Amino acid sequence: MADALTSRYGLTANLVPSSGGVFEVTIDGELVFSKKARDRFPDHAEVFTEIERRR
Repeated sequence: MADALTSRYGLTANLVPSSGGVFEVTIDGELVFSKKARDRFPDHAEVFTEIERRR
């Protein structure tokens, strides 16, 4: 995911170590995906859509 964000948008992902299987995607401080809430990882298209909505 981090590499895809860099190659597609020139963005750098801020990876924050955590425990308990937490995987969250935030854009400008807004939570746009939570693995804990949805019980799955996002696919790239979901994250790309959120980025494009905010551009």
